[in-house]
Amino acid sequence: MKVLVINAGSSSLKYQLIDMDTEKMLCKGNCERIGMDTGRFGVKTFDGRHFQDLKTPIANHKAAFQKVTEILVHPKYGVIKDLSEISAVGHRVAQGGDLFKTSVLITDEVKKGIESLIPLAPLHNRPELDAINACQEVFGTELPMIAVFDTSFHSTMPQKAYIYPIPWEYYEKYKIRRYGFHGTSHRYVAHHVAHLMHQPIDDLKIISCHIGNGSSITAIANGKVVDTSMGLTPLDGFMMGTRSGALDPSVVTYIMKQENLTPDEMDNILNRQSGVLGVSGYADDRDVTDAEIKGEPRAVLAHQLMFYQIAKYIGSYAAAMNGVDVITFTAGLGENQPELRYDACRYLRFLGVKIDAVVNDETIHGKEGKVSTFDSQIPVYVINTNEELMIARDTRAIVDKLKYAKTEDKTVIDPEDI
Repeated sequence: MKVLVINAGSSSLKYQLIDMDTEKMLCKGNCERIGMDTGRFGVKTFDGRHFQDLKTPIANHKAAFQKVTEILVHPKYGVIKDLSEISAVGHRVAQGGDLFKTSVLITDEVKKGIESLIPLAPLHNRPELDAINACQEVFGTELPMIAVFDTSFHSTMPQKAYIYPIPWEYYEKYKIRRYGFHGTSHRYVAHHVAHLMHQPIDDLKIISCHIGNGSSITAIANGKVVDTSMGLTPLDGFMMGTRSGALDPSVVTYIMKQENLTPDEMDNILNRQSGVLGVSGYADDRDVTDAEIKGEPRAVLAHQLMFYQIAKYIGSYAAAMNGVDVITFTAGLGENQPELRYDACRYLRFLGVKIDAVVNDETIHGKEGKVSTFDSQIPVYVINTNEELMIARDTRAIVDKLKYAKTEDKTVIDPEDI
């Protein structure tokens, strides 16, 4: 079975074709600058072929999918002979709200549900829904398509973790609560580290640190999420590349009053001008590191703030789960910034955490594994996340259920079966 995985944004469309018989990537690529004067389109194949077009306009998501279909069967760059080889499409959807606690087969009702959640994630759900509709236009509605939600893995959180202490009416009217994000990544990492440790996930207490330009930390006990740092939106938690993370709410209202800002202007400051960028003046962590080496005080402080806040979340989640069996680091910085892992874990010596400095420095650029010392009371792992594979696995599982239901002559499929 071959599954096409789609991750769409307002002006971009990332794709990956995976052979689920081997779970190997056949090709991956990106359509960028959709709807702009000059689009960008590229592909890389499993055997090293690559193609890039930096000039062709891509009018909309439908045009992007048409380019994807063309490259998949291209005489020189293609990886399949015919589009009929694609058995299903898996779509990443950011916000599932209270409606979608598992991955689901996309139907008209599901699309209405995704649309109803646009107010909770306007920058994500709208383009993702547009991509689903465009994909169905290009591939047809007979091809099974699955929605995999960033929030669904976090749906096991208890109320004490997801309810905000604001008037109850706002939860009832607007569904304002903690939802969490990066769930597909955290789920992959949790299962993968359990595999590496040769232990059932149901026996482990895991703290998963997804650290990139956007970051979140999740507490996972017995395979279920206990708590997570992101909240109603991906702005909550600790400081990120350009996001502030959690603040005293009065900071927001005070700045708005002093600067006479609209809610949208304040939102832009908190999401795009704050975090590491706001403190250091640099958005890219590589630039922050270079500035830190040169001794720039704000760059030094930005890293100190980040490492300190990461450690605080890890410590609080160890308390929430009454212990921790393994700590994992993943995503762009988590996988490739040894200093971050080392300095954050220095705060955790009271838990018996010890990092092997040599192994830690070597574990970058695609290398994964244990970076703690042999006598560390809690093992620390670097895991290369693979959200696309997780989406493809969910897609395959649901399609297999559908095939089984058809062979059993079921006219109605119980959602619990999927």
